[in-house]
Amino acid sequence: MKDIQAEKKNKLGVVPIPKLLFSMSIPAIISMMIQAMYNVVDSIFVAQIGEEALTAVSLAFPIQIVIISCFVGMGIGINSSISRRLGQNKKNEATNVAEHGFLLAILIAVVLGILGFFTAEAFISLFTDNANIIAQGRAYLMIVTVFCFGSFITQAAYSTLQGSGEMIQPMVGQIIGAVVNIILDPIMIFGWFGLPALGVTGAAIATVIGQLFGMSYMLLVIFKSSKNYLKLDYRVFHYDPVIVKDIFKVGLPAAIMQGLASLMITGYNLILAGFGMSAVAVFGVYFKIQSIIFMPIFGLGQGAMPIFGFNFGAKNRERFNETLKVAITAALSIMTIGTLLFWIFPTQIMMAFNPSPEMMAIGIKALRNISLAFPMAGISIMLSVSFQAIGKAYVSMIASFIRQMVVLLPVTYLLALAGGLDWVWYGFIISEIACLSYEVYMYRGFQRSIFSTWDASPAVI
Repeated sequence: MKDIQAEKKNKLGVVPIPKLLFSMSIPAIISMMIQAMYNVVDSIFVAQIGEEALTAVSLAFPIQIVIISCFVGMGIGINSSISRRLGQNKKNEATNVAEHGFLLAILIAVVLGILGFFTAEAFISLFTDNANIIAQGRAYLMIVTVFCFGSFITQAAYSTLQGSGEMIQPMVGQIIGAVVNIILDPIMIFGWFGLPALGVTGAAIATVIGQLFGMSYMLLVIFKSSKNYLKLDYRVFHYDPVIVKDIFKVGLPAAIMQGLASLMITGYNLILAGFGMSAVAVFGVYFKIQSIIFMPIFGLGQGAMPIFGFNFGAKNRERFNETLKVAITAALSIMTIGTLLFWIFPTQIMMAFNPSPEMMAIGIKALRNISLAFPMAGISIMLSVSFQAIGKAYVSMIASFIRQMVVLLPVTYLLALAGGLDWVWYGFIISEIACLSYEVYMYRGFQRSIFSTWDASPAVI
């Protein structure tokens, strides 16, 4: 009878790739879609308070991106480190990686909580002198940063399970957090059932309570379930600087790559502020809505990463390449559908956010123009996941830097000067072309320098 380790090895190293990828991705896609939906619902409820409230949350979004980038980067580092060690049949080391991951999660969350507490008001004040927007943005930011430990600990648990091929429990954990948030949003924001109406502050409180519920469930799964492949036990924990270095080697570039989005959004908001707060609000709405399209791609990436990592560790070039081929095909299909939705239904999408006539006019053009970059972004994300899985996260980081800082912001600024607000959205298309070109070039290089030393099989790209 096969032991558990052999079964896990067969799952990641033997099961046909299309079946394996979609069986591992579907739970992640479902959970990521629910995550995206509650972010959108959050903004829809806030929009009912008024455009100033929506603008305050939109201005706070870059800091939320910083938080997200840190725990996602940390999670990618944990996931990649675990899956590669399992591919090399180093289960004890993989377990130790998971134990280090939880300690790092707590440490990073504490640092971010302190920084958020002291810098929230100064950050919002960069964009506006409207006292009401500043007050609402400050309250929202302080709550989501001080209590961000829930999302960090939860992500450490997700990545531990996903790195060993378990995708169902992370899905359940995210669903729990999202459902709690959706239920609490109107209660906290509008003051239902005799509670005070807390507005934007209520939205933040609902968010962190949802995260804490998800965290509680995942801690029970990790430390109480007898079915976990990796058995964490801090009574025998031993610190290993090599493991910390390996997590940061992959996770830090991934976090920087994600964090660049915060700088990009901040820079974009500064450009858009010259055209009025309605343009800023539209950009905030776009980022909430586009997550519904992008979250399935990120879920697909979560399913693909342990397969990439395991087969890289096992030096199975054929399965690695086939995983990338199937993942890119699926990503292209999803993103093409997303582009069509943004082109056909922009008015209906904007109507959900109680827009002013000015917001509506700006939003229709923004959604249609930016969405033209979606198919290229889908390919780029899958290539990025493959680089992270093999420990080459610096490639993804450089690609993201090219997309958002080298190309997008300068080009957008020039487009704003040349053609006004209608032109600024085309910067996304130009930046995606530059990013994808770099990633394809690097992937071809790895095909020659690394994969060519393994068993021969045709390249994907």
